[in-house]
Amino acid sequence: MQFFSKPIEEHEEVPLADDGRWEQLIDRWAARALGERPREQGAEEGNACYLALVGEWHEPAQREAQLAELLALVQAQGDRVVGHEALRPRRIDPRTYISPGAARALAARAREQGANLLVIDAELSPSQTRNLEDATGLAISDREVVILNVFLKHARTRKARIQVEIAHLEYLRPRIRGLGLEMDQQAGGMMYARGPGETASELLARQLDGRLELLRKAFEKLKRAGENQRKRRRACERVVLVGYTNAGKTSLMNALTGAGLSARDMPFETLDTTSRSLTRHGGDVVLSDTVGFIRRLPARLLASFESTLAEAREASLLVLVIDASDPEWEMHVETTETVLARLGAGELPRYYVFNKRDRLEHAPAAARLEALSGGRPYALLSSGDEAAVAALKRALIAAVRHEHRRARLFFPYAATAALTRVYAECRVHESEADARGLWLEVEGHARVVDELEKTLAGAEEVQA
Repeated sequence: MQFFSKPIEEHEEVPLADDGRWEQLIDRWAARALGERPREQGAEEGNACYLALVGEWHEPAQREAQLAELLALVQAQGDRVVGHEALRPRRIDPRTYISPGAARALAARAREQGANLLVIDAELSPSQTRNLEDATGLAISDREVVILNVFLKHARTRKARIQVEIAHLEYLRPRIRGLGLEMDQQAGGMMYARGPGETASELLARQLDGRLELLRKAFEKLKRAGENQRKRRRACERVVLVGYTNAGKTSLMNALTGAGLSARDMPFETLDTTSRSLTRHGGDVVLSDTVGFIRRLPARLLASFESTLAEAREASLLVLVIDASDPEWEMHVETTETVLARLGAGELPRYYVFNKRDRLEHAPAAARLEALSGGRPYALLSSGDEAAVAALKRALIAAVRHEHRRARLFFPYAATAALTRVYAECRVHESEADARGLWLEVEGHARVVDELEKTLAGAEEVQA
């Protein structure tokens, strides 16, 4: 099992723990898991991994797609793959997930290929991981820790690095039991009455809890700053790109806005939400790119990135980007819809973009695309097709603006809450003051303007 927890250099409010002892304990724990000196981040030579897919597949294409996804994840975390196989267990063993006999046979084949790390494409409990390590004699990584390592490698901003480390430490917390059996105990108690003291694993758990508390406090500050930024953009219509990882969201973002963001062909290349103006003048329509989704996305990662994905909940329009060249693209649509529902964004308006048209020999039938999009508007294109991207840009702007409404409203001076809201969520074209209040010519989403009218009408009745 791999685990890296490094200090966040530029975040002054998250100090090193106990003069470096934290890192020593983490390195000792990682060395125990790998059976060797822990690999440093950024090392050129990674672990030799043997991949084990576990499940049922109705078609070979499904198995190949799952293998390709796991292969991309392992390579993205910096390791190399020396072999793979697919397992179909009759039942899930509660102690070792796969039966001990199958695990030992799997380990033997992995050793023949020179592997030192066995990657199981499943979410293992802490006890299942320990039992598999005992049964196989190899280090074990499950699907969750692989995804966590990829997130850690790609986290660049302060907020993303804190979010990922919180998820990592929460993953580690229940997995350190038993470490004290192999490490010296600390002295404890009064002189002449020394007891066994606390084991090194207990010390690690206590320090881990302290670091988690520091990280969560620092993250809350960054979370509030992000909420304030979103409040300042309430007057703008927000179009948010969502979809499966590696579907081409960032490439589409670059094509639509000229953002120049990194768009390598790699899972979870983008972890931070980035926003750019979609309109040339005025900036009243903002486009945001978000972290990609994946099947069986670990719950702790979704929880850690909930504030980052808050953009999706507050969007005027969600643009679901789908890699139409992927053999499991229909499953990608289903996964994206499921995650959006978990985020509370299941009922928001949608626009479907079936991307990577240039990789298809034959375009999918229109009836199939209409069925997948549920009758909502869609486009089939490649992000490198300038004409298609320009048409999509016009369609997205029109889609969010068609529900705009312009009205002339009277705001009594006492209606401070309504005045604050109109300047935050609408555009004010003209203003006129008299002895009683302000006449404003406003433009905004029809829902917001309707609510303002009702609020102001109520205020006039109270005054009357």
